[in-house]
This record gives sequence, C-alpha cells and structure tokens, in this order.
Amino acid sequence: MTSPSRDPAFRTEVGLEDGKAVAELVEATGFFNPAEVAIAAELVEARLAAGDASGYFFVLADEAGGAQSPSRLLGYTCYGPIDGSEGSFDLYWIAIHPDRQGHGLGRVLMQQAEERIAAMGGRRVYVETSGRAQYEPTRAFYSRLGYVCEARLRDFYGTGDDKLFFVKAL
Repeated sequence: MTSPSRDPAFRTEVGLEDGKAVAELVEATGFFNPAEVAIAAELVEARLAAGDASGYFFVLADEAGGAQSPSRLLGYTCYGPIDGSEGSFDLYWIAIHPDRQGHGLGRVLMQQAEERIAAMGGRRVYVETSGRAQYEPTRAFYSRLGYVCEARLRDFYGTGDDKLFFVKAL
C-alpha cells in the first residue's frame, strides 16, 4: 500500500495512457457503474482529440514511480465551462484512489481546479452528486469546501436516488 504522506506531482495535460488510468481509478473507488467509468475515460479522449475546444480541463495528481514501478494516477478533477452561461463551470469529475482518500489530496485538487476556473473567468462552480447514503462523505466533502446544496431532483438516478446540485461562488 502507498504511503499517504508521499507528495504527488500535479499536471494539467492528459496523455495517451490517461484514458485507461482514469477508468481504472474511477472503477477502483467503487462508486461508479461501468457506463460512468466509460464516460470518465471518454472525456479524456475528447480532450486529447480537441484540446481546449473540447471544453474539458483536467488537474491530475500522479505518484512518481521508480525503477521498480511506473507512476500511477492518484486522483484527478475534470471541469469545464457551461455552454451558454457567463462564468459558470461544471465540475464533471473528482476521483481519488481509495488508499489516498482522507489525506487532503481531494482538497488540493479542488483548490487547484478552482484557481484555474477563476483564471478562466469562472464565477461559480456547479457539482452534481447522488443522494444515496454511500455519497454522504462526498456531500460532506463538498460542504467543507464551501459548496452549498442548492437543488435536489428526487428519484433522478433511480427510485430513492436523488440528484443533488452543489454550487460555490468563487
């Protein structure tokens, strides 16, 4: 198991291997179904194909590998401007490898994403998440970072699985 104290290296450009790495990371969290895992990887592919024009931007955290092991993706965010809005951005994804959760990496990735969003003229960040009990730590995480739940769509994902919208003004 990886030591949580090891400092990751951050980057904003995706590479050819990142679609697979993102899919593996998202799947490892145990929160997402196969269709959602595929969507996460597709956003990387869209970024590779179209660059900024894709509307998808990333902050990725890698653990540096050594001679014995290659680097691995520890966490990432994906965000982008909301078409037709002025200064509104969606946070499409944040995922942290299970052995790095609870050690501050998610907070750092969110801070870096928010700084980049603000530099792009962003005023507000919107996050969508599930209302299932499994997502209570996720919702608490967003609240600790200053996000406020502004809307709930009942039974959106399925019976008893609401969609919640969190927002933060930058």
